[in-house]
Amino acid sequence: FRGSVRQFVDFLLPAHITGLAVAMLLYSSDRLAPIMFASAVAIASKNILQLRFGGRARHFLNPSNFGITVTLLLFPWVSISPPYHFSENLRGIGYLILPAIICLSGMMINLRFTSRMWLILGWWAGFVAQASLRSLLFGASFVGALNPMTGVAFVLFSFYMVTDPATTPFDSKSQLIFGLSVAALYGVLVTLHVAFGFFFALTLVSGTRGLAQFVANLNRAESPARIPAHSAAA
Repeated sequence: FRGSVRQFVDFLLPAHITGLAVAMLLYSSDRLAPIMFASAVAIASKNILQLRFGGRARHFLNPSNFGITVTLLLFPWVSISPPYHFSENLRGIGYLILPAIICLSGMMINLRFTSRMWLILGWWAGFVAQASLRSLLFGASFVGALNPMTGVAFVLFSFYMVTDPATTPFDSKSQLIFGLSVAALYGVLVTLHVAFGFFFALTLVSGTRGLAQFVANLNRAESPARIPAHSAAA
């Protein structure tokens, strides 16, 4: 980061983006300490909790989501921004313009740059499916179970958090499974009356994926090196 002004700005971008995500999604009244704590945990996890994927050391937990998860667990009085938080003062067409801007920009980013639309579709389809199952099995209101989808927090989570390219699969099939898994686990958590299921579900799914990669790395390291057949014959 000491090479140039541009390198310095690029160096700060991850922390800047994480801080914005945490500040938008967490609600701690007028206290800044929980936001600072969540951002610090997020950046620390990115640099400490790493595994080798394809020969490269990479973080496996979504930094912003993990920072939010830890903060929600440690500080029960901290909450998630309510669905009306960003749009309660909008009137008329403005009530539609803000979500439209977020959705269009999110679609463009995930279509052109991250290639995570299959993951989003899996997450959305899984969310509708878990709402249907909760309605059929437990008598929950189907419309009420879908209600979180109308909030700005859900839109931000769908386009800018669950799709983190560094901590999600690359191929389409794995993306679908990842999105469906987050939605399914969310449904289980809500059934168990666990609040803020979005963030806990994503942390658990990402952590399970990281654990599977850790086991795979161990097995690969412990397996004996294979000797080519021509060398053995010689």
